[in-house]
Amino acid sequence: MDRTTQRRRRAALAVLLGAALGAFALGAALGDGRAPRPDVAATLPLRQLSGERIVVGLSGIRVPPRLRQAIRRGEVAGVVLFAASFPSRAAGRRLIRQLQSVRRPAKLRDPLLVMVDQEGGLVKRVGGAPTASAAQIGARGAAFSRRQGRRTARNLRDLGVNVDLAPVLDVARPGGVIAATERGFGDTARRVRSTAIPFARALQAGGVAATAKHFPGFGAASENTDFAVERIGLSKRQLRAVDEAPFRAFAAAGGDLVMLSTAIYPAFSPRPAAFARSVATGELRGRLGFEGVAVTDALNTVAVRAFGGPARAGLAAARAGVDLLLFADLGSGLRARRTLAVKLRAGKLDRAEFVRAAQRVLDLRAELGG
Repeated sequence: MDRTTQRRRRAALAVLLGAALGAFALGAALGDGRAPRPDVAATLPLRQLSGERIVVGLSGIRVPPRLRQAIRRGEVAGVVLFAASFPSRAAGRRLIRQLQSVRRPAKLRDPLLVMVDQEGGLVKRVGGAPTASAAQIGARGAAFSRRQGRRTARNLRDLGVNVDLAPVLDVARPGGVIAATERGFGDTARRVRSTAIPFARALQAGGVAATAKHFPGFGAASENTDFAVERIGLSKRQLRAVDEAPFRAFAAAGGDLVMLSTAIYPAFSPRPAAFARSVATGELRGRLGFEGVAVTDALNTVAVRAFGGPARAGLAAARAGVDLLLFADLGSGLRARRTLAVKLRAGKLDRAEFVRAAQRVLDLRAELGG
């Protein structure tokens, strides 16, 4: 997708926010009105091209030398931060300034993606907004959700965070882990659409990219994939009619990122969704028309371990059509990057598709720096 198309999506998103947010949304979403920049992914050397597919975790308040070197070489597109990086707001802000100040290759000067899980409730990496859990936000309705989204954007932007790994768009089916932990906005697709999407729109209008998760829907799972292999035994018809519905609305509203689940959906594939082309490309891109950045859930978890190490997992996700591969640590991410580069050089990956995926990531970075 080119930058002109992205700007049209952003303009449509701003209209949907309504007159009250119109000027604010347009300013945040459309940047300073510069002409679309040319695609650059196809011109990157292999190290940097493969690096645009990688996000790595950082826990702590200092930038390790190895991570600093990887950023300097263009080997990673971003970092995901955890609670240990925010012992205080000042410490977190200082860390993020250090990350963004590392000098990067000439074509990769746009901001790194700096991500946190800031859902509210039990899943928050920093203090402040959202002050309620997703379940509480959903119960209080769209207007409250928008306010929570605006406040969350201000909270994160103040720190330098530019990607929120939220909102959860899983329909919180009774008895599932999403419902039990109050991470879902509602137990019907309609409730999730009507309350989670305003949160996402307000986040993006405030300059923070929203991430809808966990596609194609994790609301029926009994356990978190961090701790167990999960199989979602719903039919294709059920998944499409109910669980995918909020993601369709997110795509139509111009949502920036969608996170692919690492649960297994036998109706689609015997492999985790993030490794299944029928899901990552067929359902998300084909059926729902999503044009933003697709990102995996963490690739260092129990659910993924049975399918091989980080390099194998990253390769499987890239072949499925996922743009960004998320690893909890630097070493795993760099091993995956090297494997991608080797396979790309050997012609074992579709180069045109690889370049398109990297360009989507570059375009997102450019938007967040606008």
